[in-house]
Amino acid sequence: MGDLATAPHDFVEALGALRRAALRPEVGLAEIPAPANLAPYGVALSADVLEPVGPRPVHGPAASFLREAAEDRRELATGRFILLHDPAGSPVWDGTFRIVTYIRAELDADMGNDELVGTVAWTWLSDALHEHHALYSNAGGTATRVLSESFGTLSNRPDTIDIELRASWTPATSDVTAHLEAWADMVCAFAGLPPLPPGVTALPRRRLN
Repeated sequence: MGDLATAPHDFVEALGALRRAALRPEVGLAEIPAPANLAPYGVALSADVLEPVGPRPVHGPAASFLREAAEDRRELATGRFILLHDPAGSPVWDGTFRIVTYIRAELDADMGNDELVGTVAWTWLSDALHEHHALYSNAGGTATRVLSESFGTLSNRPDTIDIELRASWTPATSDVTAHLEAWADMVCAFAGLPPLPPGVTALPRRRLN
């Protein structure tokens, strides 16, 4: 990230918009180093969705045990959200801002072999942005399935498939609050957490062994 003391007003406004985002409680958000070679200014966030804990709070001696167990929860989905800003603009972006994202989730091999999985994952981009009224243009990306097979001493592990979505788009203005909220909902959708925005279909959730 560039020096905020000399950062453009639009970029400072965008940072404030990110701070105003209201995310689902299942999303653990943290700031991470932004790529230094993509734009003069940038900010990057990571999000992880872990396996939910019990619905009711527990107090007393059991509480510390459950807190330790919560730290060992399985990761259901993870992602990266990067906001780039170039005051000079970019003909590729068709604007001065660009959002670059990555989301990954592990599926059961049988579920991941569904040929429509990638198509469904990609449609979440436009569906989530539309649901949050986030105006954008020049969206592009790829949905990839990655097969993992285990051998030797690990041969008893079941085959798995990771579904990965890499996407980028140009927000219409520096008010990117809705864009972060839409992206966080996409991470939760990848994790298979209900409820989802109207009209969005969940990917089959991976089996937890």
